[in-house]
Amino acid sequence: MRNDKLDILRGISVFLVLLHHFNIPYKLHDSFFSMQIFGENIANLIARNGNYGVTMFFVISGFLITSHTLNRDGALAKVHLGHFYIRRIARIIPCLLLLITFVSMLGAMGLKPFINQTPNDIEVSYGLTIFAALTFWMNILIIKFGWVNYALGVLWSLSVEEIFYLFFPLLCISLRSKKLFIVFLLAVIAYAPYFRSLHYLDENGAYLYHYFSSFDGIAIGCILALIARKYSCPIHLKKSMILICSALMIALYLYQPIKLVSTWSISIFALLTAGLIFCFLQNGQTPVRNHFGRVVVWIGQRSYEMYLFHLIVLGLIKVFYLPKQTLADQKVWLLVVFLLGTFLISYLIEKYYSTPLNRAIRRRFIK
Repeated sequence: MRNDKLDILRGISVFLVLLHHFNIPYKLHDSFFSMQIFGENIANLIARNGNYGVTMFFVISGFLITSHTLNRDGALAKVHLGHFYIRRIARIIPCLLLLITFVSMLGAMGLKPFINQTPNDIEVSYGLTIFAALTFWMNILIIKFGWVNYALGVLWSLSVEEIFYLFFPLLCISLRSKKLFIVFLLAVIAYAPYFRSLHYLDENGAYLYHYFSSFDGIAIGCILALIARKYSCPIHLKKSMILICSALMIALYLYQPIKLVSTWSISIFALLTAGLIFCFLQNGQTPVRNHFGRVVVWIGQRSYEMYLFHLIVLGLIKVFYLPKQTLADQKVWLLVVFLLGTFLISYLIEKYYSTPLNRAIRRRFIK
């Protein structure tokens, strides 16, 4: 059963990513959003740190995977390997294959955003890019050669997530003890800031894209799931904790570009996200009733599809509206077209493709 509050976090996360990616080619600083706040352009403040949205995704994902494993199998050490991997395949692979198919078709038509292009002019074959996408090391390919394919670049985060979950059940079984598992997760969390410090300001983006740069968010989510089964947020502190966590997240988001503070900020943002989730669990499955909240929930429920396919929509817009030739007043309505197009294609894919296939694969292979 879905939790509306978690879907709201997902909805916010994917919206931040969408806005960030739109602002890269179509700078909004000279548009309707050109007002200044704290001495900086408001569009730049809101859009520049969309990668924190991915951090939120990682925490939510780690929490849900661990919670679902505990609920289904009773204990981490009793995880059913086959069923665990089938569920991951059922959720991940159909959309991944569809994305690759769409990008391949559009690339074959000669549309520039869907053809391999490396910033350093080193040729990377399309076959190697597809292989990296299917075997979850797109992030390493990007670190080595740059953002090799515009529409497939988003798969860097999927690579991080799926490599973690490739080893997750194996660690659960081999460590057996919940305490040892927590110690392992704490070691991952402690190592991530150190790893990011080693790659501080690297132009290849290793401070953000590498496995060890991002594993801490997932690990924090995993530990949260274990803590939440034993402890709950005191009701009289819940609202205060939500306000404090939210205020600190907003302050950190606006503070500096993530590149300049990534060593510590990503871990802090992940911890604050975990704090919000911990508070949201207090009321269980209480549904969101206001109209705006329901819209954000709807977006969050389709966040995976939106994340994977939004650069296809944006890439097609770039074909017809070259960023350098787009006027300031055109950017605002292009943003609207981009968001509505992403919402529509994600809705259709989720309703008629990914969810039916997900259910069919699980019914077929999980008794």
